[in-house]
Amino acid sequence: MTDRRTWPANGRVAHESLRGQVEGVVFVPGAARHLTVPVADLCRAPGGGRDTQLLRGQGFLVLEDGADGWSFGRAEADGYVGYVETAALGDVSEMTHHVTARATHVYSKPDMKSPEGESLPFGARLALSPAGADFWDVAGGGFVPRQHVASMDMLAEDAVAVAESLLGAPYLWGGSSAFGIDCSGLVQAALMASGVACPRDSDQQEAAFEAVTDAPRRGDLVFWKGHVGMLMDTDTLIHANAHHMAVAVEPFAEARARIAAREFGEITKVARPPATAK
Repeated sequence: MTDRRTWPANGRVAHESLRGQVEGVVFVPGAARHLTVPVADLCRAPGGGRDTQLLRGQGFLVLEDGADGWSFGRAEADGYVGYVETAALGDVSEMTHHVTARATHVYSKPDMKSPEGESLPFGARLALSPAGADFWDVAGGGFVPRQHVASMDMLAEDAVAVAESLLGAPYLWGGSSAFGIDCSGLVQAALMASGVACPRDSDQQEAAFEAVTDAPRRGDLVFWKGHVGMLMDTDTLIHANAHHMAVAVEPFAEARARIAAREFGEITKVARPPATAK
């Protein structure tokens, strides 16, 4: 049985890796593109419900450009398949930096008093060149503060600290940015910023990571059916959730009791991502 979220075929086209597994379609290698807007929805159908989001500079392998203004393809970061508005995609360029602040502005000049243009969330990727002591020049136009970005090879040392930096971000089903994020989006953002490969949805994450066999500790993931959070320590949970409609910190025992009574039932697994294993 195939999972539509990771199956790069739509009944008309399929990625060439599926030769022999699907019939009646045109096989294509795909065309690499980058997202050129701050955030864009990746939808299960053209104009349909949002499954996840892509951030500026992230890669998307286009398998089909539709006449309806939507492109079908696969996200480079996690293999998620779906549709993105074609107008949000552009030619590939080498991304040199990523946004490490919760969010940043792109200014019209290398001056914090100059008019700002777009706002970019944590995790957005940019092609930058030096522009004085305090700013980087953004390829395509604008300037970002040096304090808000780091080179692509600079990884966060602590996934929990990354999650904490997004405290208060509004809850958004399928959201993947500081402008709006859901439970599994928060976990994915925190882990990938730390260099840990992580699938997008909570059921995929639960299947991907090994269960804890000793005492839970900071950085472990707690799963319910349809929900996930991250332990800050044995007594404290950080998670994006609809109860608070935000990324919030709360006592683990209280969260566990509320979730069991009102939302997702009992815990199904406690797992430890590779970066936190000893």
